[in-house]
Amino acid sequence: MASIRPRLLMPEVPALVASHGRATLLTPDGEVLTLTGSHIAEALGEYPPPLLVHAPATARRLDLPRFLDAFDLLELFAFALPAHHAAPTPRGLALALDLPAPEDDEAAAALLPEIASRLLRALADEANSPSGREAAGMAAQLAIAADWPWVPSVLAALGMPDARPSRDAFKPWRRLPDWEEIAPQPPPSSFDVTGADARKRLAEMLGAGAEQRPQQADFASAAAHAFAPRDVEGSPHMVLAEAGTGTGKTLGYIAPASLWAERNGAPVWLSTYTRNLQRQIDQELMQLFPDPEERRAHVAVRKGRENYLCLLNLEEALGQYGLRQMALPLALVARWASATRDGDITGGDFPGWIGELFPPGTLYGLGDRRGECIRSACTHYKKCFVEHSIRRARTARLVVANHALVMVQAALGGGEDGKPTRYVFDEGHHLFDAADAAFSAELNGVETAELRRWLLGAEGGRSRAKGLRARIEELAGDIPELLPPLDLALREARCLPGGGWYARLTEGTPPPEEALTEAFLQAARRQVLARTPEDDGIYTLEVDLQPVVEEVAETGAALGRALQALEAPLKYLCELLAKRLEVPEEEEMEAGERIRLETAMRGIERRALMPLAAWRGMLKQLELPPREAGTRPLMVDWLQLDRREGRDADAGLHRHWLDPTIPFARTVASSAHGLLVTSATLTDAAKRGDPEAAWHEAEARTGALHLPNPAIRAALPSPFDYATNTRTFVVTDVDARQPGPIASAMQQLFLASGGGGLGLFTAIRRLREVQSRIGPALEARGIPLYAQHVDAMDNATLVDIFRAEENSCLLGTDAMRDGVDVPGRALRLLVFDRVPWPRRTILQRERRLFLAGGRPQDYDDTHARHKLRQAFGRLVRRADDKGVFVLLDRACPSRLLAGLPEGVTPQRVTLAEAVARTRELLGTGASSPADDRPG
Repeated sequence: MASIRPRLLMPEVPALVASHGRATLLTPDGEVLTLTGSHIAEALGEYPPPLLVHAPATARRLDLPRFLDAFDLLELFAFALPAHHAAPTPRGLALALDLPAPEDDEAAAALLPEIASRLLRALADEANSPSGREAAGMAAQLAIAADWPWVPSVLAALGMPDARPSRDAFKPWRRLPDWEEIAPQPPPSSFDVTGADARKRLAEMLGAGAEQRPQQADFASAAAHAFAPRDVEGSPHMVLAEAGTGTGKTLGYIAPASLWAERNGAPVWLSTYTRNLQRQIDQELMQLFPDPEERRAHVAVRKGRENYLCLLNLEEALGQYGLRQMALPLALVARWASATRDGDITGGDFPGWIGELFPPGTLYGLGDRRGECIRSACTHYKKCFVEHSIRRARTARLVVANHALVMVQAALGGGEDGKPTRYVFDEGHHLFDAADAAFSAELNGVETAELRRWLLGAEGGRSRAKGLRARIEELAGDIPELLPPLDLALREARCLPGGGWYARLTEGTPPPEEALTEAFLQAARRQVLARTPEDDGIYTLEVDLQPVVEEVAETGAALGRALQALEAPLKYLCELLAKRLEVPEEEEMEAGERIRLETAMRGIERRALMPLAAWRGMLKQLELPPREAGTRPLMVDWLQLDRREGRDADAGLHRHWLDPTIPFARTVASSAHGLLVTSATLTDAAKRGDPEAAWHEAEARTGALHLPNPAIRAALPSPFDYATNTRTFVVTDVDARQPGPIASAMQQLFLASGGGGLGLFTAIRRLREVQSRIGPALEARGIPLYAQHVDAMDNATLVDIFRAEENSCLLGTDAMRDGVDVPGRALRLLVFDRVPWPRRTILQRERRLFLAGGRPQDYDDTHARHKLRQAFGRLVRRADDKGVFVLLDRACPSRLLAGLPEGVTPQRVTLAEAVARTRELLGTGASSPADDRPG
């Protein structure tokens, strides 16, 4: 073992790999120890700090205090290979470094020193380069600021053991390129793309030796109809294309989209629901643009500002880097910022696990999460990652975006990117939910307090939130006529919640006299508590707004007047700024000054005037009489008391469209020339016998019914042989109401599959209980168990681990179902604890009454069928995949299973039968009954 340790680069330390309650320790002498219980801490106390992967997760699995001085290989990986991807496990690091993947914990522990050696060699390759010298200066600085244990090894690898500390190494903006402004793009041409054109482009992308998929070519041909020239204003060509799993729809729509963009000189926006799929689409585009530089020139990834590293936030955070807990994370971010492709800190090439290595919230403020961006007044404006992405999108052929950004940009009249004329909406079954989120409004403590903070600044805290006065001064300069309306607006802003509002709300303490928002929120909380049918003190509560309690009506009316008084001077402020822009031709304004004035005006409109108008409209509902039973509203309003971990967190008034595809059709679809909406689950497969009904529902959930032209429909079946390669079971002898039987069933099924199992839960509390019961027993059998809401990792990181660790299992809730794309054996078993019925909320009640054609149960059934079908689609991703789909809820009606793909025959069996037949299909062999005994 000593022969593989780089003695000149790394000290002799033990290597540690953890399972639940069990540790494998490779001592510096090469001895392998397997430790449990109190022996773990005792043994670790005898050696120097260990070499490990993911110190916080390791400590939690071993029930130990946080490691303070461990040699965490993830820290070294992020420093040595910034902007590279790896799952944060020994196996994940091995795969990223082209090392043989370890089969068990002992092999993993033996491999950790070699992983360290590979990473240090990567640093050695930087020696004598500018980046290497900066890395050495940063490491030397970390020796002072953070006492980072890797410093001597890093400096030795770089060949600069006596490097001088450098604060400048922490400033990546010194090395980033400026973006260049370009002339406005000319209007697009109107050349057509035919089905034959799309098929030809697809064949070119795939190459001569590619597998022939007739359905993929048919899909590309159908998708081409979305790129025909529009004939009538407000009447886009809309194509609804349902493409079964395995069709290859991503490349299928890239073919006509890329061809249209190339011919017409304008981008096509490819939008999806999740960040994971954004990344996958970006990777698929390598088929079209294999050269990285060409791909960068023709493809742009766009997300909201909050997703990108803000260089000004980083600069201000560096003011705290002398604190031990801040220096290292900021150093890793700075290293990444110098190497990143696009500055995206929520996906792309930023390792999602970096933030998990440090205390919660350490890196939270590095994105513009509070709308504080000062645009052209920022000292880093010319290097800003967001501004770079906006300008790349203007000249790109394909823009990979997400539904949320598309909706918000449309609501803002096009936003920073303008309005595209062609869209592809992948994961189209989520359009309804995305529109619901984008076109809803909340008047609660968090939202209103954020507006006060934006207007008045931090009011005593350590923050860059300088407030509107400082923002106006930075952008517009000293303009005397702006001061009176500005001062008035800032005085009126004191009607919004101030410091301590959260404690006053939850404790019922009277708010300050001017804090009219807090008075309304407290009244709303009391109405919720008074009218809630049952309150277990844990879950969020909702009640109807009408009939309104007198206190809510009175405080709401007072708040409405206060918000109007705040809105008036802000509007006048925007008018004055607009007049400043109206200069005579002979006094032409400099471009920089115009941009700053427009930024100031746009910020006030979007950050203040838009929410104020929405809130005042909501409060006006308090003055109206209750609607009569059976009438159909356009909007649904209710009062809500939010809870987190069983504690009151916020209260407020909520408003949603009953049918959010109405604003989607008005603001997004009608202004486009063509839209392709595609998914594997657009229609309700249970209605195969009535295709018209199935398509009508798809049109209703995508907004097609609100457009003048009928949508073009296309359906391409999956090429997979589900009858041969899958099994679907409803277990009849498990009580799904109790966590004990669910835990026992999942453990037996996960053991039967040999891992590769995804357990989906309808409640977080039940997930946690099951995880605590089965985790140690599974890990004792060599099956690592990871869990959302338990492990200190975000969903993307957990999925990366699940994909890399072929025999691991993962527990998650609904959000995990949407984010999993794991082809191959890594996902071979999917288990639902219960039928995923829609949550019982006021919004769900109103929609099931008015959107289900008089048959409310159909609304619930369709919702559950879609979720089951979408989850089933995660199970088989390639033609040779095999998978088992299990539902532990014996009360599941057969009508819900009719929505699964053709060829799937659900069977009701006992748990013992499901276990045996799982082993049979997946080839995991037989074991004795004792092997499957629950832990």
